[in-house]
Amino acid sequence: MLKNYIKAARLRTLPLSISGIIVGSILGNNAILNNQLTVLQSPIFWLAILTTIGFQVVSNFANDYGDGLKGSDKNRTGEARMVASGAITPKQMKLAMIITAIITLIIALLLIYVSFGQENFGYSILFFALGIASIAAAIKYTVGNSAYGYSGFGDVFVFVFFGLLSVVGSYFLYTKQINYTVFLPAISIGLLSTAVLNLNNLRDQEEDKKNHKNTLVVKLGNSNSKKYHFFLIFAALISALIYTFLDYKTIYQLVFLVAFVPLIKNVKTVAQNKIPAELDSELKKVALSTFLFAILFGIGHVLI
Repeated sequence: MLKNYIKAARLRTLPLSISGIIVGSILGNNAILNNQLTVLQSPIFWLAILTTIGFQVVSNFANDYGDGLKGSDKNRTGEARMVASGAITPKQMKLAMIITAIITLIIALLLIYVSFGQENFGYSILFFALGIASIAAAIKYTVGNSAYGYSGFGDVFVFVFFGLLSVVGSYFLYTKQINYTVFLPAISIGLLSTAVLNLNNLRDQEEDKKNHKNTLVVKLGNSNSKKYHFFLIFAALISALIYTFLDYKTIYQLVFLVAFVPLIKNVKTVAQNKIPAELDSELKKVALSTFLFAILFGIGHVLI
C-alpha cells in the first residue's frame, strides 16, 4: 500500500517544485550575508524545501483524486494513476490529502516562526494565509465542479505558485523586503514550470477533449500550443539574461545557459512531434532542465 502512495506522490515532480526555492533562497541569503555557501546551513532553506514538497505532494494527491473521480485518467498516457487504477480508493486518497496538508501546514508554521519570529506578526499572518491559499489552489486544480484545471487556468496557477510566489516568497523570508529585479528569475522559473504543464497537456490533449477537460492546449489547438511552448522557453531565457545583465559581475553568472541546451533541443522535438503520446519522455527532460537551471543559476552567484 505504501508503494502506491509513493507512486501517487509522483516523486519525479519534486525537483521542479523546489527549483524556485533554490533560486529565491540563494538570492535572499546573498542579499543579507553576501555569502552563498551559508544557504545550506540555513533552517529557513530546509524548512522552505520541506514545505514546498508538502504542497506538491498535496497537489499530486489531489490531482490523482480529482481526475480519478471525473474519469479523466482512464486511458491516460504515462505512469498509472492510483485512484483511476483502483490501487487506492477515493476515500483513502482524500484522507492522505488531509493528513499531508496538516503536516505541511505545521512545517509552514515552523518556517514562518523561524523566519519572522514574534517581531513581524503581520508578515507571519500574510505567509500563513499564502500557505492556506497554496493548499486550496492545489486541491481546486482538479477537485470539485469548478476545478480550474478543467477551464484552462492551470497555467496561471503554475506560473504564480511555482514561479513568482516560490522565488519572491523565499527571497522575502530572508530579507523581509522585495527587490523587484528578483521577479525576473521568478518569471524564468514560472515560465519553465508552465512549459512542463503545457507538455503534459499536449501529450494528453485527445483524452482531455473526450473528458471535457478544457486545458489551454485544448482551447488553443495543437499548433498554437506548440508556439506557446516555444514562447515559454525563450521568454524564460530572456528574463534570466536580463536579470544577469542588470546584476552582472562575472562571466560565471552565465553558467545557467548550459541548462538551456536540452531545452532548445526540446523545442525542436516538440516542433517535429506528430504523435502526442511520444512527448511523455520530454516532460522529465524539461522538469530536470528547470532544476538544473536553478542549481546553475545559484552556482553562478556562489562563484561571484
